[in-house]
Order: sequence, then structure tokens, then C-alpha cells
Amino acid sequence: MPYGTQHPHRPSHASRPPLGAWDVHRLPSAEDRSFLVTGGNAGIGYFVAEQLAGTGATVVLGSRDRTRAEAAAASIRARVPDACVRHVPLDLADLASLPATVDALALDRLDAVVHNAGVALDDPPRRETADGHELMFGTNHLGHFALTRWLAPLLTAAPAARVVTVGSIAAKSERLDLNDLQSRGDDYRPKRAYGRSTLAQMSFGFALDRRLRALGSTVRSLVAHPGGALDSLTPSRPPVHVRTSGERLRGLPAGLLVQGKDAGAWPVVRAVLDPRATGGQLWGPRVFGLRGLPRAEPVGERMADAALAARLWEAGCALTGVEADLGFR
Repeated sequence: MPYGTQHPHRPSHASRPPLGAWDVHRLPSAEDRSFLVTGGNAGIGYFVAEQLAGTGATVVLGSRDRTRAEAAAASIRARVPDACVRHVPLDLADLASLPATVDALALDRLDAVVHNAGVALDDPPRRETADGHELMFGTNHLGHFALTRWLAPLLTAAPAARVVTVGSIAAKSERLDLNDLQSRGDDYRPKRAYGRSTLAQMSFGFALDRRLRALGSTVRSLVAHPGGALDSLTPSRPPVHVRTSGERLRGLPAGLLVQGKDAGAWPVVRAVLDPRATGGQLWGPRVFGLRGLPRAEPVGERMADAALAARLWEAGCALTGVEADLGFR
């Protein structure tokens, strides 16, 4: 059913869930607020953007590919009547381009940024960004690290902005090697490098909140992950995503353990919108962290390691050339 004024994503005051409840299909109004979703043209990011658009907010899709972003925006408008959604060019692998991206937002304030975009390589060889960083670490972590610096004035201008970093369950099985953040060793394994890049990004999200609190900032940083989210369990959104009947049937057994990317977006959306969500929290699916309704879950020791995060922060500053406070003062 298309989203409309009577759809649960665009509730009237009377239809909102009671205080203390959270209904993924009846989100609170976010009119007059602006959200940036990096990588909002596909995957988890697309469904985050679609669901946020249903709240009445202005949603900006950050994407390298204008054609794909425009197709995603058209798909959202088809499902959310009167959706306010647009695109800005964003290439997290090109650090020098990020100030121009923030200028293109043309906003006086930003109520939330969802750090969602990412690169995942399945096979060697090792690849690098335009700045000479390993592609996944450079895009997934360093790109968002630097983007946060340029967004800082807009986030600070909002009354209670949020930075929501999207991680992955792949991070839980990895350890950061601070002596080889760029995966330059002879034993280059893309899946390991991806997991480490997402662990670095999640560690950054928790470290950012600690630093924001120390500065007395009104901005809060939260982390979320989608659990297990498969294309075969994801509803079609042509031309952004098309699921055939055969793919749907083949994916049904996996639905006992994991879910589609529409449901994978729920923890992220809750981290953005729930007034009871607070900085330093990790949001994920309720059932074994793989599927189900969103909930706050315990933060793993590796992600919460403040000493490791401080060294990673120093490395991020050195590799991106941004100041240690990221512009939050």
C-alpha cells in the first residue's frame, strides 16, 4: 500500500502510539526537520530515506550517482505523496569534495545525518581511494569521519541534532589493527578489511558521543546496525530494487533468521526519531541482533574501548587533515 496521509508513516496526532511504545509503522511526525542519508539511493539507505520521508521531514540523498539518486527519489515520491526528497552529490572516497557537498545542502541547520553509505569488496585486489587510502576503510570510515567535520556547523545549529552511524554485524567478529589500518599487509582479505572498516566506524560513533558530551554539545551520536538483511527478503522498489517471485521463494527459509532491508532500516530510523533514544546507544534488531523490531542493545567491548578509539581518532585526523574537535566547539 502506498504511503499517504492516512498511512502509518504519516500519522495524525490521534493515531500516534502511546507514550512508551514504538511502532515501526506509525512513526512520529518530523515536519520542519531535515535529514541527510549517505548512500540513500539503494539498500538500507534507501529504506531509511523512504521511511523518514513518510514523517514529513526533508530528506536529502547523498550519492555519487545522480541517475540512481533521482530514481530513488522518484520511487519514494511514488510511495510517499508530497514527500520532500532531493539529492546532493557525495563521494566519500574523495575527501576534497566534501565541503562542496555540504554547501550543496543549502540548509541553515541539519537535524540528523545518517552515516550509511559503504563499500564492500568480495575479492582482491586491494583498491584505493583518490586520496590513497584502502577503499573500504577510506570510504566507510574516513569519508564519514571527515564529512562529520564539515557538517558540524549545521548540526550544531539544530536544537538537538543526531549523528547516526550505521554499522554491521560483520564488525563483531573483527579486531582493529592500529598498525595496519590500511590493510597493506600481504594477507589482504576483503571481508576482513570490510569488517574492520565497519568496526572503526562504529567505534567512531561511540567516541564522537563521548567527545560531544565533554564539549557540552546538544548534538548526540548513536550507532545502529540492520542485523541480517537480504535482497531476497526485501520488497521490490523498481527500479531501485526488483525482486522476482523466484528470489522471494528461495529467500523464505532464510526469513526465519534474517530479514529484508526494509526491516533492516528500522533500528536506524528509530535512532534518528525516537525522542527517548540517547547518545552512546547501539540500536539493532531484537531477535539475536539479526531480525525483528528495533531495540537498544549492549555495546561490545571492542566498540566501547575508549583508549583504542582515541588512537583511531588521532589516526583519522592525521589521514584526513581535520582538527581533533571536528568543528564542534
